[in-house]
Amino acid sequence: MRQVIPTLIALGWTSVLAGQQAPRLEAKAPVMVSFADLKWTAVPQRKGMRMAVLSGDPAKGEYTQMRRVPAGTDNPLHTHSSEIKNVIISGVWYTGVDMASAKDFGPGSVILMPANWVHVSGCRAGSDCVFYQEGKGKFDFKPVVPAAK
Repeated sequence: MRQVIPTLIALGWTSVLAGQQAPRLEAKAPVMVSFADLKWTAVPQRKGMRMAVLSGDPAKGEYTQMRRVPAGTDNPLHTHSSEIKNVIISGVWYTGVDMASAKDFGPGSVILMPANWVHVSGCRAGSDCVFYQEGKGKFDFKPVVPAAK
């Protein structure tokens, strides 16, 4: 993890560091942020999860962020109202239409979830999961009640 992360963010995103916003993507100079300089905050909808916003505002619309999820976290059936892309950096993230068919995704894996896809997800026990996330709209977590069998 330490070898991948220090050079992770060098694409000109709007960064939220020390309360100041960096130049937008249109800027002539890139924005470069060391993993050690990310400012982590709690994810309001998901207890124990942390995020470091890179661009946009996950509460309002399109965004990019780093996400840190504690090992052993399970997210029951749910959806998101917009498309989400995750790139796993460390830990083992799982996702699928149910727990029985959920697949594990380790570092370097890419997961593209369409809006309103009903799924489970989480971070396997052993080590926290860290991943880069892009959302095409605001971040939300909408629980789904499983259908009766």
